[in-house]
Amino acid sequence: MSFQPFKTLTSQTLVLATQNIDTDQIIPARFLTTTSREGLGKLAFNDWRYDEMGNENDHPLNGGAAKACQILVAGHNFGCGSSREHAPWALMDYGFRAVISSEIADIFHANSLKNGFLPIVIEASAHEWLLDNPGVDVTIDLETCEVRLPASSGANNGGTYPFKIDPFSRQCLMQGQDELDYLLGQDAEINAHEASFNKAAS
Repeated sequence: MSFQPFKTLTSQTLVLATQNIDTDQIIPARFLTTTSREGLGKLAFNDWRYDEMGNENDHPLNGGAAKACQILVAGHNFGCGSSREHAPWALMDYGFRAVISSEIADIFHANSLKNGFLPIVIEASAHEWLLDNPGVDVTIDLETCEVRLPASSGANNGGTYPFKIDPFSRQCLMQGQDELDYLLGQDAEINAHEASFNKAAS
C-alpha cells in the first residue's frame, strides 16, 4: 500500500484531551467487518460523534474546522485496548496524518507506522501545552524528528521537541510506502543475491 510521503507537516491541531482513549472508542468493534479503508473516517469516534439516531452531537470532530486538522493531540495513553489496524485506518481516512500524546500504546503504535500514520510521544510539558491550546499551528519534521510549537508558546528549547522513531519506519513514511512496498522495491537486489547464492552452491 502506498500513501502520501511524510516529510514535513504543518497543521492546526485538534485536541481530544481524554486519557486512555482505546481502539474501540476510535473505531467501534461493530465496524470491523470491512477490509476497505475507504469510508472509515466517517465512523471514527462514532459513539462520541453521533447519538443513537445517527444525529451529530456537539463534538469537536464534527466542527467545520476539524477536517482541516491533520494533527491530533490526544490525552495520555492513546490507542490502548485491542489490536486493530482499522484504528489508524479510520484516523487517516478522517484526515489525520499524526497523533501526539505523552504515551501511546505499543500495539497501536506499531500498527500506525505500518499503515503510514505517525504516532509521536512528546515530553509532558509540551504535551500539556498542546492540550491547553487547541487549534494552534504545529510543525512535525520527520527529517529531523522534531515537533515545533509556535514561538508564542514560551516553551523550552525554543519550542522544538525531539521524538523517537525507528529508522526503517521513518524511511518508509518518508518514501510513502509500507513494508511490502519496500520489499518489492528490493526485488533486483534479492534476485541478484539469490543468483549469487545458487551459483556458489552449484
